[in-house]
Amino acid sequence: MSHAHGVAATAADTSPRAIFARGIWRENTIFAHLLGMCPLLGVTTTTKNGLWMGAATTLVLVGSNAVISLVRRLIPREVRIPAYITIIAAFVTVVDLAMDAWAHEMHKILGLFIPLIVVNCAIMGRAEAFASKHGVVPSLLDGLAVGLGFTLALALLGFVRELLGEGAVFGHALWAEYPKALGFILPPGAFLALAFLLAAIRRFANKEA
Repeated sequence: MSHAHGVAATAADTSPRAIFARGIWRENTIFAHLLGMCPLLGVTTTTKNGLWMGAATTLVLVGSNAVISLVRRLIPREVRIPAYITIIAAFVTVVDLAMDAWAHEMHKILGLFIPLIVVNCAIMGRAEAFASKHGVVPSLLDGLAVGLGFTLALALLGFVRELLGEGAVFGHALWAEYPKALGFILPPGAFLALAFLLAAIRRFANKEA
């Protein structure tokens, strides 16, 4: 599906079912468009890390989409991008401080990747392509759907890397004497695991089609 076709579909169908089908699967930020790769490759050494990073991103997506939709008619077109970034940065700050207060250990693990949500092109893309053109409820649902799709991708890659690299899932070893393949935990392993994962997903999608 081309980008132009995807945008057209977004504008044409704003039913909850269509929004969730696009955000989670058909136009998944990672699987379909390969956007937001920095956190995907940087934090997905475990399934848990992927879930937390996805949850943080989802909260920002939902909040920023809703607010941008509310004020979209008040923002001059010439300054819309700086305005969107300011709104997104406000929600990232809230999420960052909340995680530091209530999930401090995970906050230390994710580190710089939480503030970097501000420049996640997937979030800016939804603000420009959807929230700036639709009402609050569809925009909120779009943020939730895209966030869930992003979380799915991070958790799935984290699962594969943790399983192959350490023989564990959520920190629990599945085999007593697993010969750890630490290459999957290191950055090059992220690219390899993602490549095989994308190949499997594309093969499955082609069979469905």
